[in-house]
Amino acid sequence: MIDAPASVPLWLLHDDELDAFHATQDERSATFLAEQGFKAERHRVLLIPDARGAIAAAVAGLGKRHGELSLWHVAGLPERLPARRFHLAQRFSGAQAEQIALGLAYGTYRFDRYRQGKAERGATIEPPAGIDVQPITRLIEALTLARNLINTPASDLGPEELAAAVRAVGERHGARVREWVGEELLTAHFPAIHAVGRASVRPPRLIELRHSPAPEQNLPRIALVGKGVCFDSGGLDLKTSAGMALMKKDMGGAAVALALAQLIMASRLRVELLLLVPAVENAVAGNAYRPGDVLATRKGLTVEVGNTDAEGRLVLADALALADAEHPELIIDFATLTGAARVALGPELPAVFGSDEHVVGEIVRAGVLVHDPLWPMPLWMGYDDELGSKIADLNNVASSGLAGAIFGALFLRRFVGGAAWVHFDLFAWNSKERPGRPVGAEAQGVRAVYRYLLERYGTLT
Repeated sequence: MIDAPASVPLWLLHDDELDAFHATQDERSATFLAEQGFKAERHRVLLIPDARGAIAAAVAGLGKRHGELSLWHVAGLPERLPARRFHLAQRFSGAQAEQIALGLAYGTYRFDRYRQGKAERGATIEPPAGIDVQPITRLIEALTLARNLINTPASDLGPEELAAAVRAVGERHGARVREWVGEELLTAHFPAIHAVGRASVRPPRLIELRHSPAPEQNLPRIALVGKGVCFDSGGLDLKTSAGMALMKKDMGGAAVALALAQLIMASRLRVELLLLVPAVENAVAGNAYRPGDVLATRKGLTVEVGNTDAEGRLVLADALALADAEHPELIIDFATLTGAARVALGPELPAVFGSDEHVVGEIVRAGVLVHDPLWPMPLWMGYDDELGSKIADLNNVASSGLAGAIFGALFLRRFVGGAAWVHFDLFAWNSKERPGRPVGAEAQGVRAVYRYLLERYGTLT
């Protein structure tokens, strides 16, 4: 029997800690560090050999000491270190230890469902000693769920498969799940969802999940709504091929909402949860809805279709109206809604709108604490009249080509009432390679909103 190699000590060093670290090393190791020119640059890794040439230790640079240590300082380590077992050579505590543990776990993610030879796994790095890993495990499971769903091609993730994912999460946590499918949407009065999805051979549906961790208690109710457009061709206002290239991710809002719902249930937050996912494919066929059509909605408002490629707000409208009728104290929707939000803020910074500035501010603050950045945007009512229509109550696009993200939010606002409402316009995708964040799905906003909800409501004992 061959003994498994021993765990290798791993040092995490800022540049101002390097001299002190040198002083602790024997002459051979100190000379090696000097010869390699290692300056603890962020994301740089150096393996220190022993006298036989085997790995004696590893050193990872954290760069200059600027701000708090975050998961992004270490998320790239599992892929930069060799496939060995490592343990942290220093002790960390509190928020630093949690961020390190989260980053090390986050960086192990691989989407290799379609690879014949599975991608080689990176290093195994033990989390900092003395922390409770259960909350981190729950968080990673939720983020992985969202990333896997977003990364899956539309050929394998249509409305039915998205519904199955919701049902699987619901069964795991004892939630009630129901669906309205195809023509049932008309009977149950969700006409906008039906109109957007009716041209696809995959029937549109609205998926509902309900959960209360303590039915005997009068817990506050919150509603999550996620845009589940499993593929967006643009409809009759057809996108270009380049515009369609990433449209498998147009259900990113639904994936984020489902991940957050799983996290809420697994953590037993003191809330009664309602999750709604309108799941459709915006396709082209003889029965597709057309520019100029006037659609009914669940709320009773009629909508003139100015553009069939502004379909996300239409399916969200029916879902938001249902959520609002349940009288929750908080409604949060997630959607990959507008390219305008990306023009304004880029792919890494989701836009946040809301009817309650205090709630929006607290969610943004929570995002800063957990290194999940968000940016508040104005729900500028001065633009609201530009959603007007000469033949219907409103149009699904504005007459102006400017301020598209604001117009999208203003449209959705028409379908909510007295509850505090927050709208996330997110990208849900990494468009460039960064340490620990490969090109592909990103579950934006989950950690920020969860931190806010945890602070606001707490958990059941």
